[in-house]
Amino acid sequence: MTDEEIIALYFARNEDAIAATQRKYDGYCRSLIGRLLSNPRDVEETVSDLWLKAWMSIPPNRPERLGLYLARIGRNLACNRLRENSAARRGDGADALLDELSEVLGGVSTEEVVDAKELQRAVNGFLRRLPERECSIFVRRCFWAESAAEIARRYRMRENTVTVTLHRTRKKLREYLIKEGYL
Repeated sequence: MTDEEIIALYFARNEDAIAATQRKYDGYCRSLIGRLLSNPRDVEETVSDLWLKAWMSIPPNRPERLGLYLARIGRNLACNRLRENSAARRGDGADALLDELSEVLGGVSTEEVVDAKELQRAVNGFLRRLPERECSIFVRRCFWAESAAEIARRYRMRENTVTVTLHRTRKKLREYLIKEGYL
């Protein structure tokens, strides 16, 4: 079933939309959420919350790319669950990722900027200026929560090279955000 057909089911308020969405995107969404949450129960609950959130938000929203729309909702739900959980229950990968992003944002809390559309536009502008590989590495780490080792395997690079590239990209992003007046 195509994304357009699935979205039409949502707009018709046909409950088959959820089943069709699960058939097509369950593995994709579960993988993304699983990278952020270490507890299998948290993953399961977050994936269930994702289907409900999709049902509640389509309509009025009509996503152009359903997979990316679901990924964004799933990532946000996983981040919310991380904040709700104690530090002891957080996944190591997610802790490291949040630490890396807080390095860029300085004193600004992650919670304060999650929904900031202007900041989102600024970061997107920054990413468009990066060389393709550097941009891909940064997005795979920050959006898809892939580890440096996974990225290194994907691009046939040394893990240290990926780590250094990410560090330099975060530094460039911080400088760009300061120059643009966001920090």
